[in-house]
Amino acid sequence: MKRTLAIGDIHGGFKAFTQVLERAAVTENDTLIFLGDYVDGWSESSEIIQFLIELAEKQECIFIKGNHDAWTEDWLAFGKSEDVWLFNGGKSTVESYSDFSLEELEVHLEFFQRMKNYYVDDKNRLFIHAGYSSMHDPEKEVYSSNYRWYRTLWETAVAMDKTLAKDSEFYPKRLLLYHEIFIGHTPTLHLGSKEPINKANVWNIDTGAAFTGALTIMDVDSKEFWQSDPLPSLYPDEKGRNKDTVRPKNR
Repeated sequence: MKRTLAIGDIHGGFKAFTQVLERAAVTENDTLIFLGDYVDGWSESSEIIQFLIELAEKQECIFIKGNHDAWTEDWLAFGKSEDVWLFNGGKSTVESYSDFSLEELEVHLEFFQRMKNYYVDDKNRLFIHAGYSSMHDPEKEVYSSNYRWYRTLWETAVAMDKTLAKDSEFYPKRLLLYHEIFIGHTPTLHLGSKEPINKANVWNIDTGAAFTGALTIMDVDSKEFWQSDPLPSLYPDEKGRNKDTVRPKNR
């Protein structure tokens, strides 16, 4: 049976990724939709990217670009290494590429460059890393960075009155564009949950793999999901993005 499976933010946690593939019994018949942020955090960012490049040769994979992927792409392309990126997991990504040749780095850069800003399937379901502000269509966004950074789509869904009918003039027009919306970017840990959260027609499946949470993979039809072990237990000698200092806002 062919399934469509969405995968939350991995953040260099290759061990967690292989766990969820096994626990979800993923086969080459499944379509995999990745919601972005493959890198930055745990120590195996380059291993993740290499595995995904090879995985895409075996089965249908759709790769959405996250904000951390955009940072890494800039580093691979232009040598940019902004302090805010290095502080938020970029340092581990740079270190994971220390033994790569120029040719290998070019292959990985091309992979980042091919990632999508978002994807809409044949059931009018949107898959995007963070969100969008347009009431008409994500394609109408003035700033493409909104796809990777914009949190207010999720914040709107969380704050909505549950009794608000879809035909109400006050129902958020952005949410009426799609049957369902699947996002990452904002860990559900912020709302006290270690599992995916559904608000309105938005499903958030970033369950905090960058921090103390687990990595999640979800069947977007049945909503059944599988999770890895918490990432700190898989990388006991690392911190991931769990820092002793305060992280800058909105990162």
